[in-house]
Amino acid sequence: MPEVDPKLLEILVCPLTKGPLRYDREHQELISRSAGLAYPIRDGVPIMLPGEARQLSDEEMERR
Repeated sequence: MPEVDPKLLEILVCPLTKGPLRYDREHQELISRSAGLAYPIRDGVPIMLPGEARQLSDEEMERR
C-alpha cells in the first residue's frame, strides 16, 4: 500500500470547511471531523473531491 507524502498531509485541509484532516492509515482515508467526511486515498493519492468522500456515521464520529 503506497504511503502518502507526509509533507502533503501537512498542507491539505478539508475543501469544504478548510479545517484540519486526520490521516487514517488503516482505512486509507483523510478524516474531516468538521465536515463529517472521509476522503479516500487511492494509490497514495488523496482524492479531495466532496463527491468522492463518504459520510461518517455517528458511531464513526464518536470514535474518530
